[in-house]
Formats: sequence, structure tokens, C-alpha cells
Amino acid sequence: MGRRIGRGAALTFSLPGFDLDAFVKATLAEDLGPEGRDVTSEAVIAADACFAGVMDSRDAIVVAGLEIAEAFFRALDPEVRIERLVEDGARMDAGSDLMRLSGNARAMLTAERSALNTVQHLSGIATMTRAYIDAMGDTDCVLLDTRKTIPGLRMLE
Repeated sequence: MGRRIGRGAALTFSLPGFDLDAFVKATLAEDLGPEGRDVTSEAVIAADACFAGVMDSRDAIVVAGLEIAEAFFRALDPEVRIERLVEDGARMDAGSDLMRLSGNARAMLTAERSALNTVQHLSGIATMTRAYIDAMGDTDCVLLDTRKTIPGLRMLE
């Protein structure tokens, strides 16, 4: 059902004009602040602790941004094991599992905020866009624009 991505697997994300590595690096730098570390995770989680978890959706959504989420986890734990259970563009019911992860607990908890925020934002746009397209039905209408863009996210949005 899912697509297993193990150690050393390269992501296939490609969007002309978008630098995924630079986006991940800048987002994590902003999130982690000038010290570049998650002091809460360091204070309460052993350095060698492992964790397994599932990314799921509380609401019905059109999925977007999973490969970007993977890049956040890999940036902090290159050995993380990821099983993507759905692909971007899939319509999912509330409570659906999107991916399974296992790896270094500190790294995963540090990366999850940026990963989840990105998936939530992009899935929100995809879900609303899908609703507009569905509402237009079989007409001659053309959807030109659905939202304002955010600097740094324009290419993704």
C-alpha cells in the first residue's frame, strides 16, 4: 500500500525554480532560532531515544506537501524510515494516516513542527482549490486564482 523510503533514498521532488534544500534549511533555521537547536527536546529526550509515529489528518483533505515533510525529517535524521501511505493529490477522509515514521526521537520531534505546518498549509490550499473546482462543475468557467501567496512559499502554493 505505502511506498517505503529507507536509508539513503533520494527524494524525487522537483518544482522548477524551487530549491527544496534551501527551503528546508531556512525553515528549520527560523524555527530553531539563533542556537539552531530544540532545547526542549534536548532537555527531555535521551540523545539515542528512538520513536515511531504516524502523521494523520484530523479533517477530510486533499493531501499536499508530503515529500517536503519527508525532507524536514531527513534533514535532521538521514536514517529515518518513512512509509508514505498516500500521494499528494489524494482525497482523504478525516482520521486517515498519511505516513509512518521511525527514527531518532529528538530529530523527529524537532522536524515535526515544520513538516506538519507545511503539510497543513499546502493541504489547506489544495482542499479549498478542489472545493472551488467541484463547485464550478461542468462549466466553461476557468479558475484563475484562489488565494494570496506568502513570500517564501509562492512556488509551493
